[in-house]
Amino acid sequence: MMEQAMRNFFLFLSKNKPITKMAKKYGLQFGAARFVAGERINQAVEVIKELNKKNLCVTIDYLGEFIDNEREANEMADHCIEAIEAIAREGLDSQLSLKLTSMGLDLSDEIVMSNMRRILEAAERHDVFVTIDMEDYSRCGKTLEIFKQLKKEYDHIGTVIQAYLYRTEEDMKELDAYSPNLRLVKGAYKESAKVAFPEKKDVDENFKKIIKMHLLNGNYTAVATHDDVMIEYTKQLVKEHKIPKDQFEFQMLYGICTERQHELANEGYKMRVYVPYGTDWYGYFMRRLAERPANVAFIVKGIMKK
Repeated sequence: MMEQAMRNFFLFLSKNKPITKMAKKYGLQFGAARFVAGERINQAVEVIKELNKKNLCVTIDYLGEFIDNEREANEMADHCIEAIEAIAREGLDSQLSLKLTSMGLDLSDEIVMSNMRRILEAAERHDVFVTIDMEDYSRCGKTLEIFKQLKKEYDHIGTVIQAYLYRTEEDMKELDAYSPNLRLVKGAYKESAKVAFPEKKDVDENFKKIIKMHLLNGNYTAVATHDDVMIEYTKQLVKEHKIPKDQFEFQMLYGICTERQHELANEGYKMRVYVPYGTDWYGYFMRRLAERPANVAFIVKGIMKK
């Protein structure tokens, strides 16, 4: 009961536009600097270099919330292209992650598709992989449709599937025809029990199911979790089915469970760190506090381990 109340509270805060604007103004002064790699690309590049030295690969995300017009969407796309060019110029072991809402998803099909094609053309030119992050349920179907369309045109693209949605298994069956590179997650948004499993145990079981489904289909699989149970499940699964290590990776958030990230890398697993940067960090930070199960505990644990 208390955990759910905290989750709802942080998700409410994550959507508060006045607080978001205040956070942009005052910078990373509220604890988020531990989980956000600065406000500018040059700061993020230095963080990535240090992670790469420790045998950790990266996916970088220029944070953005509440895009209200075409100019802002185009500027967000420009930042993504700047990140791609920095990755190539600096020879970084990094990919790019982005949200379609920041590219204009809620504005028009023309704007979001134009921006995505600009980004993917740069990504293909510089050999940088791009992952479309998944957002809330209301945007899930549209996100997957855009991914399918772009996957027909470009190779360097993947997306994210959330285990807590009822629709996920069917979505994965449809996506299999595209041999997709997918990041599998539990899910971080507040959703109705009409569309998502309300109980943690059911989410966990579905997470195991889709990890197994995607790996056994022979597709590249990113298991994005800090949950040791899921990590050990994946290890046993790949061992049992003799799945090569170059067919999957683990992913975790920058600043959380740092020691565990190093352990996995040292064991010979590909370990990718999700590194966000930018001035619009507030919504991301609040969702990290809201994520179940009790991501506040993860953050406290991550701070203690760092």
